[in-house]
Amino acid sequence: MNKKMWEQKNDEIQERYELSMERVRAMKSETSVAAPFYDYFRKTAEFIEKIGRVAKQAGEDAFAHADLDRLKRLNQELYCDVAGNAYAESYACPETAAERLGEGYGQLLSFLYTEIRGMIVWAYEQRYTDLTVVTELFIEIYNAFEEGTPELSSLKEMVYWYVSDYCDIWIPYRVREQLDPGMSFARDIICGADLDDVRYLYRFGEYITENELEMSRFLAGLPQKEIDSMAFTFTEGYRMGFVNAGIDLSKKKTVNIRYSLGFERIVRAAVAQFAERGLESIIYREARHSVNRRPQGNAGYQSTAFSKQYLFDHREDSALYLDSRLVERRLSLLKAAYEECKELAAVHAGPAVMEIFGEQPFLPKNSKAALKLSRKQQELNVRYNSGSGQIVNTYIPGDERSFTIIAYPIPEIGEKFPEIFAETVKLNTLDYHLYQKLQQKLIDALDQGESVSIRGKNGNRTDLTVCLGTLSNPEKETLFENCVADVNIPVGEVFTSPRLTGTNGILHVSEVYLNELKYLDLELRFENGRVTDYSCKNFDSEEENRSYIKSNILFNHETLPLGEFAIGTNTTAYMMAKKYRIGAKLPILIAEKMGPHFAVGDTCYSWSEETSTYNSDGKRITAKDNECSILRKEDVSKAYFNCHTDITIPYDELGYIRVNRRDSSSCSIIENGRFVLPGTEELNRPFDE
Repeated sequence: MNKKMWEQKNDEIQERYELSMERVRAMKSETSVAAPFYDYFRKTAEFIEKIGRVAKQAGEDAFAHADLDRLKRLNQELYCDVAGNAYAESYACPETAAERLGEGYGQLLSFLYTEIRGMIVWAYEQRYTDLTVVTELFIEIYNAFEEGTPELSSLKEMVYWYVSDYCDIWIPYRVREQLDPGMSFARDIICGADLDDVRYLYRFGEYITENELEMSRFLAGLPQKEIDSMAFTFTEGYRMGFVNAGIDLSKKKTVNIRYSLGFERIVRAAVAQFAERGLESIIYREARHSVNRRPQGNAGYQSTAFSKQYLFDHREDSALYLDSRLVERRLSLLKAAYEECKELAAVHAGPAVMEIFGEQPFLPKNSKAALKLSRKQQELNVRYNSGSGQIVNTYIPGDERSFTIIAYPIPEIGEKFPEIFAETVKLNTLDYHLYQKLQQKLIDALDQGESVSIRGKNGNRTDLTVCLGTLSNPEKETLFENCVADVNIPVGEVFTSPRLTGTNGILHVSEVYLNELKYLDLELRFENGRVTDYSCKNFDSEEENRSYIKSNILFNHETLPLGEFAIGTNTTAYMMAKKYRIGAKLPILIAEKMGPHFAVGDTCYSWSEETSTYNSDGKRITAKDNECSILRKEDVSKAYFNCHTDITIPYDELGYIRVNRRDSSSCSIIENGRFVLPGTEELNRPFDE
């Protein structure tokens, strides 16, 4: 559905929209709903009415001329009830809702409230169908309370059919906005606004904080030459990812840029540079409808989270409605949507991602009132993720796409933000030829091994043996990829897909952040390369800790394989983290380069195992499969897990990494956190400096 078609849909829905808003306005003078529910419906109705006014003003382009103070006030009004500490007192908080409205009712109405909050961005985008159907659900549930307290089962049925009935709108729209450059709401702002005037930030409809405002002003103060250079690092890395993978980029026409608000100046330069390479940029926001959101993270542009606890509490809201019938319906609609967009999908090159770091580390509170997937629903969620992954790969084959990721700090990192930003820019442009040479020394030694032993120190309990693949022709083949600054910026790792059989032991990290969640004393136990046990010390009870890991690392699988073993070599990044004391704030993109890391889930080569890739020495990388991924040749549903989480042991917790050769001799790579392999001593220089 292109932009004009969507505008036509808006015209068709206007009558329903006006009727629904008229009904909501009437609620303010009604007293037919009794306590304790009256307050919930009154406040929510007021919010919906406010959104109606915002949608009207956005449609008239009123915000383009509003002064900055007015825009700030409106933004604060739209998010004030869920931002920061206010969230704990709002109906969006499941615990508060359950306490005030009763068990079961509170959780359902909290879900409804969060679904309604998506109306903010739909108002700015003029998506009247979305505004209408959510308002109609609110009215339907309100009406049910007018005759007294309805049965909870009847309310759940309303939610279920709301989700089921409107999947055929939301899923095709989500697919279309991911593939169609004609859906250009964000790109139009980025490329058309005056980026010297921070008022443009408020046109997105997202929550705007000092992070976004200061970031925009900071970049406005840099010479255009520096902006273009940063964009070039990003776009050139993307191009090199295709070159190194042997994929013909000239056949592609679109690229998806994902970023955080405030970085528009770099993004605008990247849009222009991609256009010079024949790629039109697609920029879509994170999903807002529950049915399109995923517990393991959501792609799209975003702003600083108004409350990470809010996101954590609602990550499994689909527990309210998920069943096997709905899974099959969603998969059917997803396939139909991709079929309708197959020509757009065929020319889509993949994502170019600009991550941020510097936010205060988040240690979630485990809310007992938050909706949780049942064991059966966890299995259904895994089935949906597997099926959706297969559908996407059918229309955008993994061996025909690539990606790149880069990261920058945001002002929240502290008063030394300008210095850290400058250091990060340098980090992103380190001499990859030097690292390529040093990392080749590591690979030459690793290729001689049948396994690698990793031991921790300073309280780190890691005691792990990782088995390696075999080389039939060592003169022309290699097990490890020499990773420089292309798809993963900055430089600094060698990695492989380990052999699962014989990979045994314990992986332990005292403190680590994974997917923006903190883990204390995280421990995973592996037997034949698969997770068999796990624990952490985030919560008081073992049950809560195990549930936390299963939901957010295993993503509800009963087990996951060790998909990647890598050795990070970017000691410069490690020392930057030490110098500014920001190790806990670094994204995994940088943190994984600061020691050995181990990924649970899919291999780095998932969906593209058959594509031949080579290191700079001309050797073909052969370790692309493991005992799980090879099952794609029999049953693709058993081969992939649709997740990949890197866990890094920092150098100061690392006792040693030793290669165990096939002749029973061994070779040390790292001892006591320092590189000791002859020819790699240069990697220790940042430690000494």
